[in-house]
Parts: sequence; C-alpha cells; structure tokens
Amino acid sequence: MTSSQVTIEEYGKYETAWCPGCGNFGILNSLKQALVACGLAPHQVLLVSGIGQAAKTPHYLKANVFNGLHGRSLPVAIGAKLANPELTVIAESGDGCMYGEGGNHFLAALRRNLDITILTHDNQVYGLTKGQASPTSDQGFATKAQPHGVVATPFNPVAVAVTMGASLVARGYSGMPGHLTKLIAQAIQHRGTALVDILQPCVVFNKVNTYRWYKERCYELNADYDPRDRDQALRTALEFGGRIPLGVIYKTHKPLFEEQFAVLKKGPLARQEVPQDGLQQLLRHYT
Repeated sequence: MTSSQVTIEEYGKYETAWCPGCGNFGILNSLKQALVACGLAPHQVLLVSGIGQAAKTPHYLKANVFNGLHGRSLPVAIGAKLANPELTVIAESGDGCMYGEGGNHFLAALRRNLDITILTHDNQVYGLTKGQASPTSDQGFATKAQPHGVVATPFNPVAVAVTMGASLVARGYSGMPGHLTKLIAQAIQHRGTALVDILQPCVVFNKVNTYRWYKERCYELNADYDPRDRDQALRTALEFGGRIPLGVIYKTHKPLFEEQFAVLKKGPLARQEVPQDGLQQLLRHYT
C-alpha cells in the first residue's frame, strides 16, 4: 500500500482531554502524518500505551489500541509482535511511564531488538498525577513533591539506548513537527527496535522546560553526521543542556528477535491452527 492510498482523515479526529498548548498535540499530529507517509492504514497498526497524558494518544486516532497498566506498554507490544509480526506495533507513553515504572521493560526491549517502535513523550515531569519529578527531570527542578529540588541525576534514555546497542535511537521535539514526522516515519520503517525520545513542553506543571527553553537549545544534526559511528553517537547522546541535538543519533543493523523462533517461520501465531490433540493433552495435565 502506498501513501497515496491512505489519507490522514482515515485516522479520525477526536476531542482530547489535553491542556491547550500541550506538546502532545504536536506529537499526535506528527504520528498521524508519519503513518500516512508510510502508507499504513489504521487496521495495519497497533498502538500500545500505559498510563498518563501521553498514554492517551492512542485514544485520539483510529487504529488498533491496547491501553495497559502503568509502565507496562512494552510487554504487551512485544507479545503482540511475536503473535503477529505482520502488525506495525508502536509502544507510546510518557517519560515517567516508559522510563520510571517501565524502566526494566525498556531495557529488556532494547536488548531483544524486536521490530517495534517506541515513542516516548518526554516532558520531564509527571503531567497526569499533578507535576512530581520524573526520571528525566533536571537536577534542582522544584515541584510540590520535591520542594527543595530534584537531587538525583536525570536519566538519559538516548545515551542508555546507544550504550545498549539499540538498533535505532533518535531524539525529536514536538515544536518541530515536520522534522518529528520524518523521524517517526524512519523509526516505523526501520527493521528493529527504534526509540524516538520526543521532547515536549508541559505548559501547566513544567515552567522550566518551556517552548522558549527548547527553541534556544534544540538543533538538527548536520547532514554529514554519521549515525553508524557508535562512539560519536554516545558523545552526541550525552550532549544535553545548553545544546540539544535532534535527529537519528545512532543506527545499526541487528538480527530481529522474532526471527530467531522456528515456530514463527510457519507464519504469525495469530493465523496458525492450534493442534487440538496437544491442547487437550495439556488441559488434562492440569485437571
């Protein structure tokens, strides 16, 4: 299916519960544009999310959706991809959900390298639960829950992903929708686990990392930047503060996790017949 056969209208338009000015709007629009650019119809896509304002994104477009527990989007995404590798599977949630409650699942997904896309809405704060610090909050960031400022060193998901050899690692910004759309499309089309950490302002609970703050710091990587150079990629991933690089930071090719299973060579599990004799024998074993 080509992009000319799919229109953005097919993904619908829904009323949202987000605050006016929220960075989630830009991410939602870029995601829909990327799906259309990839020529993917709604029935070909599965969006899996956890809990939070970012995790509501799949509610606001027409596609297959699984809304799971806090921090548990990736186990469901992995299971769905193993059951039906023909699906385009996208795990999408916020920085707290993906890197905090879901931190261990995040690391496991990077190690396994399934053909899934991870989109993290990174606003450096917990937006749904009223503004406490998240794993990516800057040191000194003061909240109602941390009135004297954050003490812990912020988690750098891009640097962690490069260190663990994730096969595509990118950073985008919701305030640059055209650039973000291209990044998401590249991540979807990439064969392997692709992470796009998406910086986005929270206009209510984060008065530090604002649209102006990001505009003064974010820059696109040069055309001659080579994402295959892992040492350079790690140096680039660690650059965060006065300057913040955007783009595909690291890219490599690795065997897919789902291609290592002989049973999947017969086709998706969702389309394989269940051997009744074996099933009955298994049920008898537990009765």
